[in-house]
Amino acid sequence: MEKENQPEAVSSVLKVFGIIEALAEQKEIGITDLAQRLMMSKSTTYRFLQTMRTLGFVKQEDETEKYSLTLKLFEVGAKALEYVDLIALANQEMSSISKQTNETLHLGTLDDSEIIYLHKIDSSYNLRMYSRIGRRNPIYSTAIGKVLLSGLSEQEITALMADVTFVKHTDKTLENTSQLIQEVEKVRQQHFAEDNEEQEPGLRCIAAPIYNRFGRIIAGVSISIPTIRFEEKKLPYLVNLLQIAGKNISEQLGYHDYPAPISIE
Repeated sequence: MEKENQPEAVSSVLKVFGIIEALAEQKEIGITDLAQRLMMSKSTTYRFLQTMRTLGFVKQEDETEKYSLTLKLFEVGAKALEYVDLIALANQEMSSISKQTNETLHLGTLDDSEIIYLHKIDSSYNLRMYSRIGRRNPIYSTAIGKVLLSGLSEQEITALMADVTFVKHTDKTLENTSQLIQEVEKVRQQHFAEDNEEQEPGLRCIAAPIYNRFGRIIAGVSISIPTIRFEEKKLPYLVNLLQIAGKNISEQLGYHDYPAPISIE
């Protein structure tokens, strides 16, 4: 297991995954057998096991003192699979909206105090929003960001934004957490969010939430339209498209209490 010429950090990672693989193959194992199997000293094996135990990935039986994996790895894997399913499901809905509008569609989620784009369908127009999958944007100046915050309490938002510097990307960018909380309350009431040239001059964005089976907002789906093509009278129509998409995706993820999409009549 231990390899020469490996940087210490890389060597530690190899040892951790070696322990995980060994514990996955054998339901319970004692520290002596585990150390011999991995060709590591008992003291080193013990040190790693205690750290993994503190993090919740490993447990030790009181009677036998043998070690085994907890379900935390399963939980982590399930979250990853949730996003794989989410992208596939969202792509169907986003493709439908793209055919009807020819505008840019994004799927984004929260990562710390920023949003990260998980999926994108480009506009068919030459004039379009520049973005890419994996790109990050501030949570306070994006429609998807506001939608994601609408699933948090005021206290949670305050804590999340505590170390965030509000950068004025445009004259319309929100300036502080107090303004953001007011905006998020509006989002909760109307069940969609807007970025009216707050992140990028000349660009309007609208977003609706996506829920997981537990009723937690895990993502947002948005449409981005240059202001020269945006017609205010079409706002209800666009919101309706996004909310229907959010509802369909959420239902396929197991959530069936999505608020009714706005009426466009």
